[in-house]
Amino acid sequence: MSDSNKNNFTNPSTFILLGIPGLEASHVWISIPFCTMYTIAVLGNFTILFIVKIEPSLHGPMYYFLCMLAISDLVMSMSIVPKMLSIFWFNSREIDFNACLTQMYFIHCSSAMDSGIFVAMALDRYVAICDPLRHSTILTNPVVAKIGLAVLLRSGLIALPLPFLVRQWPYCRTNIIRQPYCAHMAVVKLACADTSVSSYYGLFVLFGVMGLDVIFITVSYIQILRDIFSLPTKDARLKTFGTCGSHLCAILTYYIPGLFSSLIYRFGQNIALHFHILIGTICLLLPSMLNPIIYGVRTKQIRDRVLRLFIRKGT
Repeated sequence: MSDSNKNNFTNPSTFILLGIPGLEASHVWISIPFCTMYTIAVLGNFTILFIVKIEPSLHGPMYYFLCMLAISDLVMSMSIVPKMLSIFWFNSREIDFNACLTQMYFIHCSSAMDSGIFVAMALDRYVAICDPLRHSTILTNPVVAKIGLAVLLRSGLIALPLPFLVRQWPYCRTNIIRQPYCAHMAVVKLACADTSVSSYYGLFVLFGVMGLDVIFITVSYIQILRDIFSLPTKDARLKTFGTCGSHLCAILTYYIPGLFSSLIYRFGQNIALHFHILIGTICLLLPSMLNPIIYGVRTKQIRDRVLRLFIRKGT
């Protein structure tokens, strides 16, 4: 570590992102799966947005929420991967202090937005299955727009204190971040002050906000399952439950990797640092790649419209 990175400073002008510490010699090889994930995420989510825009039959609440999810996933991927690839390919490790805080904000805003959108989707599935006759009158376009705006504002306000708290701490240890992106706690650990406020706020976001989202989704699906099991035939039950399949898969790909990464971070003290960082980064980016695949494969209207698009181009 150079002397310049050990000097006392209150607000560093730049941070140094190490990428994957201990695996610097393999950075080019590590970049291949991350570049692949990024390409799939960008192409897949833009495809979802394009298909929903051009297909009138997809102009409904569920697909509007899906478009919000696609935009959020694009923000997540574009906030992390381009800088990470520049580290892996060009050894471009410096990041401006304000750029680091901006990246941190968009990562956490996008994560909170995904969680909020899954709640909105759970509401849509609840109304569609438990009160189908009133679905179109309850979830009108203005109502969907208000829900989307509420999710956006909530996410933005939840993430806003994180960079402001980070900005106020003095940094007198080092400006080296042992990760390929500016995660909140990774930056907070560099401060030479009592940062318990940041830690407590991070826990509040995790349990108080996303925890409540999980509870709301769980309660919604309990009600949905009660209605499904009250249907008279097995075929009717399977067909109705099938309309929730994509949503459930997307929820699992979001919350399970996040839980796994959090457990490793909290209790995996004996696990190598590079494994921590690789798993954490994959878990953060995995939903952005998988969501368009899940909805593209499992949703017949989207799948058919994509196939028609390519067949038309082929002819």
